[in-house]
Amino acid sequence: MRYEIVGEPLPVVICHVDAGESLITEKGSMSWMSPNMKMETRAGGFGKAVGRMFSGESMFQNIYTAEGGEGMIAFASSFPGTIMAFNIAPGQEIIAQKSAFLASEQTVTLSVHMQKKLGAGFFGGEGFIMQKLSGNGTAFVEIDGYCCRYDLAPGEQLIVDTGYLAAMTATVGLDIQSVAGLKNKLFGGEGFFNTVLTGPGTVWIQSMPVSAVAGAIRGFLPAN
Repeated sequence: MRYEIVGEPLPVVICHVDAGESLITEKGSMSWMSPNMKMETRAGGFGKAVGRMFSGESMFQNIYTAEGGEGMIAFASSFPGTIMAFNIAPGQEIIAQKSAFLASEQTVTLSVHMQKKLGAGFFGGEGFIMQKLSGNGTAFVEIDGYCCRYDLAPGEQLIVDTGYLAAMTATVGLDIQSVAGLKNKLFGGEGFFNTVLTGPGTVWIQSMPVSAVAGAIRGFLPAN
């Protein structure tokens, strides 16, 4: 597969695949394609389907396969931001925010990732359930707004506000930390908890989470 990511801040990834090569995507992600791309919808097993549902994706996935020659298919981001391409391999798994998965080669597996600590689950940036990308191949992930990358050394920490964690390598630890001081909690406007990321590993932070945008415009919407 060859691909190019163009068009930020409204990006699209355009993939060129060989005959017989397949890509998987979530429902509604395909934007345009060549006529020889055949679509097939699968659940991929009940357990995996339920896991994808809890991680913010559809229970069903679409598989697009090039027939009779090279094919082309494009997947567009659903929100202004960035499309990141990750090379997935054993030991190089990626943990991403809910609904981040856009498309991948068929050899990549999308599954649910449960936070090990209940505190991180209920109060952390993306909640108890995230997405895990494993297997082998290239996967494309949506990131809201601009993307900042940090490579954390063993034991090095980064504190992230709720919702700003886009993705991380599976080696990074995630926990929650209470904001110090009652006054800070009640009047600081930053909430009661922050997400604490601990290396080693790489984290990708997004500058404009959909949840933050929704909160910012809520006060301007007419009341029902």
